[in-house]
Amino acid sequence: MTEPLPLFPTAQAPPSGQVDLTLTVTEERPRLRADAARNRTRLLEVAAELAAERGIGNVTMEAVATAAKVGKGTVFRRFGDRAGLMLALLDHHEQQLQTAFLTGPPPLGPDAPAAERLRAFGPAVIRHERAHRDLYLAAHGDLARHYNSPANHLRLGHLALLLRQLKAPGDIELVAHTLLGYLGTLLADHLLTQRGMSVERLEAGWYDLVERLGAAA
Repeated sequence: MTEPLPLFPTAQAPPSGQVDLTLTVTEERPRLRADAARNRTRLLEVAAELAAERGIGNVTMEAVATAAKVGKGTVFRRFGDRAGLMLALLDHHEQQLQTAFLTGPPPLGPDAPAAERLRAFGPAVIRHERAHRDLYLAAHGDLARHYNSPANHLRLGHLALLLRQLKAPGDIELVAHTLLGYLGTLLADHLLTQRGMSVERLEAGWYDLVERLGAAA
């Protein structure tokens, strides 16, 4: 039986010892043939199912190939190695969240007022990252890389846009950073697992922040 591997093999890491987990925003992804894109998506769905069932540390190239009923070489051709698979899986999950708040239905999507979208954004992020906890925790091990990632910039820009539409007071960029900090993966995980807080309590705190901004505006 294949032994569980580390999340991101250190052999692929840069000199700092951290694997670069920079995410690719949807529009920046390389174009694939339709059949290749479908196959890649299918493999990522299988990997996500295995992660949910066994934990991300037990998701190997061999396990994905077996579950998807393809040769292991197919998985290596699509992702290069296990680190590439983990990066693609993280990107896959992040794009699902991006689609929800950029083009999805209200109250998170663009057809709702700014105040409702801002209110819905916090719980969406908290629950999304909680559902994929191990993967997001691994991705946020290097905060410098996280802050400079396209995914973080997109979240920040989205919050800033909603704050401007809401006519919130203060330095919009700093307020957006503050709100995004409340949703930080490491902080949320600490509050949920170490402090014993509930998801509902974190969501209530987010609603309170948004309502205060709305009242000030």
